Amino acid sequence: MLVSDFDYDLPQELIAQIPLPKRDRSRMMICDRKTGDIRHAHFFDFPDYCQKEDILILNSSKVFPAKIWGKKEDGRTIEFLFLKKEGEKTWEAMCRPARHVRQGDRITFSLNAVGQVVELKQEGKRVIQFQDGNVLALLKKAGYAPLPPYIRRKKGELKSRPEDLERYQTVFARKEGSIAAPTAGLHFTQELLTQLKEKGVPVCELSLDVGLATFQPVRVHYVEDHPMLAETYEISRETAQVITDGIKKKHPVTAVGTTSVRALESAYEDGRIPAGRFSTSLFIYPGYEFKAVDRLLTNFHLPRSTLLMLVSAFAGKDFILEAYQEAVRKKYRFFSYGDCMLIL
Repeated sequence: MLVSDFDYDLPQELIAQIPLPKRDRSRMMICDRKTGDIRHAHFFDFPDYCQKEDILILNSSKVFPAKIWGKKEDGRTIEFLFLKKEGEKTWEAMCRPARHVRQGDRITFSLNAVGQVVELKQEGKRVIQFQDGNVLALLKKAGYAPLPPYIRRKKGELKSRPEDLERYQTVFARKEGSIAAPTAGLHFTQELLTQLKEKGVPVCELSLDVGLATFQPVRVHYVEDHPMLAETYEISRETAQVITDGIKKKHPVTAVGTTSVRALESAYEDGRIPAGRFSTSLFIYPGYEFKAVDRLLTNFHLPRSTLLMLVSAFAGKDFILEAYQEAVRKKYRFFSYGDCMLIL
């Protein structure tokens, strides 16, 4: 299967650069897999598409302000994206431009925090050891939302920092661990969640820490050759029980976002969802048979991405590319801060 089969043309002006003033005012395309119909609505209409005892699954992982700039001793400024904690005082980070960051380099960050590069890794990753181990506190005070590169911000731009820290985060985010937002969840408000619960819709949470796997570029010619990186997810006993009971009773399971899909499909075992903390490198592309997920709420994804491949597996590649062409014609807003589609 060719990666080029998952390409499409997108005018740059349709890539959303800022969030809408109100989360639930985003547009929502309704894609019916059975009929092939495409309809148009807004996200505040979402409860109208949920019935009592439909099961809604949210990814409640929280984004931490993982992006920060540091200065080398030669005065060169480097952008760092902190990925994960490796030891008591060491973190793995991606740096740009990586060619200028060598082993032994001392980096000074905001608030006079100093780190030293102690290990070089592939694809621009470095291991940095700090004098003070509380790096997360540094990032919370001086870090920026880890926005994807297609959202353009000037280096260290303070004006948009508060809004991005608030809006590049779901209202139901709980435990920090993600370096990218589960963007399908950005459309929800607390009022809309209350409305769903009052309607009798079980709203369940799992947590998948969004890492490099979710937005890793596909650099191979054939889809099947792409190596999917691992990500960690956790499902509580309560959530596992609700979903398992729902599967037995044939209540539709609606996954909010591709990360929720990967967690549910990875966890599924013989008609049940187990509780626990797991790791998954599941790569979903056309030909995959879904076992746990019946409906999907998702944003519009980049061409040639694993996310577009997952959505194409769920709804059919031709149908999805038709829907994307319709979204371009109707001038939907694309990607993280953009609009969404509900696939029935």
